[in-house]
Amino acid sequence: MTFANPAYLFLLILLVPLIAAYIWKLRRSQASMEMSSSEAFDVKGITTAKVHLRHLPFVLRMVAIALVIVILARPQSTDSWQNSSTEGIDIMMAMDISGSMLARDLRPDRLTAAKNVAASFINGRPNDNIGLVVFSGESFTQCPLTTDHAVLLNLFKDIQSGMIEDGTAIGVGLANAVSRIKDSQAKSKVIILLTDGSNNRGEIAPVTAAEIARTFGIRVYTIGVGTQGEAPYPFRLPGGTIQMQMVPVDIDEPTLQQIASITGGQYFRATNNSSLKSIYAEIDKMEKTKISVREFSKKQEEYTRIALVVLGLLLIEWLLRITILKRIP
Repeated sequence: MTFANPAYLFLLILLVPLIAAYIWKLRRSQASMEMSSSEAFDVKGITTAKVHLRHLPFVLRMVAIALVIVILARPQSTDSWQNSSTEGIDIMMAMDISGSMLARDLRPDRLTAAKNVAASFINGRPNDNIGLVVFSGESFTQCPLTTDHAVLLNLFKDIQSGMIEDGTAIGVGLANAVSRIKDSQAKSKVIILLTDGSNNRGEIAPVTAAEIARTFGIRVYTIGVGTQGEAPYPFRLPGGTIQMQMVPVDIDEPTLQQIASITGGQYFRATNNSSLKSIYAEIDKMEKTKISVREFSKKQEEYTRIALVVLGLLLIEWLLRITILKRIP
């Protein structure tokens, strides 16, 4: 509860001198008489209603005055509510699952690290439509755009290298992602393309796919995953033994930079787990979800009920004075 005129509440201080004056007057009005013994007047159990109620009218009047002061301060109750609308972003994730993604320059390997960081990114954007495209020698849609992120995350867990023919068809993977997001009605459409190699398969050139994305107003953020120089890669030997060998890291950074430049996105290089996390955090900051909040409030005067209480108190005081506490002239 709030008050429209809270300054009036200071008038409650006036009750103090009124109470003090009542007590002083009460003491002066009490008569005294000296007697040798008061045994004749000590009758146990005899207390009239007047003895108990004689101060009640004054108490009722003080409470009534206090409530009148509260009424002058205009007590008000406020009902407030808000309407919020969320304008999400549509994000298509295109992830390389070729054999080279098993290299262990990221822990435990590039593919697993990329899946874990992407899952954290998805969990941090509950209001967005997010989908997943995977590519290797060819591409397919693992999950179309959806706000059911639980389903998306479960499908993310199923990704593994070797699901499709090996190779790196960056252009095909990007074109597939574009086809899945181009008809979206969202004001902001984004593709996050992650790869660790160079385009060596597919009939669509990466730059051509980027031009198509720009036509539909889609921004593409490209991420090159892999350390500088050489990276340890697991080779399976006859008999099932795994042997680590160092292989050159071949990321076509100029093409990835060109894709990002054409579409108005940005290129990033992830050389370890922490840098990959930082990249997704940076993209998360750049692509913010728009949330509009409208607040409403309604104030209602509450003095009516208090005024009824005041009238009730004054009525009780009047009834007491004409009945139980009636004075005989």
